[in-house]
Amino acid sequence: MKSDPTPVGVTGAVPVQCTLTRHGPAILALFNDAILNSTALYDYQPRTQASMQTWFAAKAAGNFPVLGYENAAGELMGFASYGSFRAYPANKYTVEHSVYVDPRFRGQGLAEALMRRMIDHARERQLHVLVGGIDATNTASIRLHEKLGFEHAGTIRHAGFKFGRWLDLAFYQLILDTPSDPVDG
Repeated sequence: MKSDPTPVGVTGAVPVQCTLTRHGPAILALFNDAILNSTALYDYQPRTQASMQTWFAAKAAGNFPVLGYENAAGELMGFASYGSFRAYPANKYTVEHSVYVDPRFRGQGLAEALMRRMIDHARERQLHVLVGGIDATNTASIRLHEKLGFEHAGTIRHAGFKFGRWLDLAFYQLILDTPSDPVDG
């Protein structure tokens, strides 16, 4: 069953498949805002445009989605993606996701709509588990994940050090009813 991907409270939001050419600069800006102003990413230095080329190439090589929403002016309001969770063959049905919303468009339901699209995409791809690694102080993201049925799977205390303090990394997982016929190998 597909969920409704329309963001609540956002007029004219259009779902898009993100591309390097059209959305790379906006995604880079969102990453760098998160790096410089939050604990959503445990990086210290802003990323470069070259890193975006590598990031998009890795998504394409893994056949991983980069989904977003644009407003009527064609601005990327937010995006979500997933990729490998531990690159071992037996982990092939498990992915780790991320969601970023432009600060100008937060509080309008975009993160939830993006997450619902990610969940639908994972089901279509016959995946089994979505994992979110969330800084333990990010209560808004934790509430969103719980609302969508994710369960706390554990916390790694002092997993990072940023802004002069130790950071705890909480893992949340959603177990899907797919794949229909899982196989080894």
